[in-house]
Amino acid sequence: MAHREHHVNDRIGWLRAAVLGANDGILSTASLIVGVAASAATRQQTLVAGIAGLVAGALSMAAGEYVSVSSQRDTERASLDLERHELATQPKAEEDELTGIYVDRGLDPDLARVVARQLMAKDALAAHARDELGLTEELAARPLQAALASAATFAVGAGVPVVAALVAPVGTLAIVIPALSVVCLVALGAIAARAGGASPLMGAVRVGFWGILAMAATAAVGRLFGTVGP
Repeated sequence: MAHREHHVNDRIGWLRAAVLGANDGILSTASLIVGVAASAATRQQTLVAGIAGLVAGALSMAAGEYVSVSSQRDTERASLDLERHELATQPKAEEDELTGIYVDRGLDPDLARVVARQLMAKDALAAHARDELGLTEELAARPLQAALASAATFAVGAGVPVVAALVAPVGTLAIVIPALSVVCLVALGAIAARAGGASPLMGAVRVGFWGILAMAATAAVGRLFGTVGP
């Protein structure tokens, strides 16, 4: 029977963006709604704040991810262009460089030379991109994918506290929304950690801690300004 291993490297790009978007959607929108609700605002005011936060946050996440990942992609392309030029003008030096990399990884110098030559004969740029630059197709920057994943998951995450603000009794918003949001954050942290091959418990605790801290801080601010306001 063939030995098969299941890795998650091909998920890293979209998984990072999706988890970040959903986590930020729940946390930032819930914190905003809790802060507004704690200031003794009406349901309508609370909902307006929550929906505005959802729309603004989703668009901000999309723009931020697109710009950030586009910069990463530009850097990757510039590195590949430089490597392509060096392969065309200094092939022997590039072969020596690749050989040195394999020697540092533990291969015998003669074997390292053979491996370098064979890989360069097949696809020199791919060999140097992978082993010298650390660039692979699975981990390549994809700006549009990251932007869409972040925006969509932010909107889904933000929808949790917005819907709660719509259906929960006004007097209980400052309790219901944090409780529901923390449950969702903990579940998200566990699922994301498991999908990434890490400990679900650690992921849940990490996300839950920061979620509670953020909502407690905004609730305190809302209560303070709601109390001292006119």
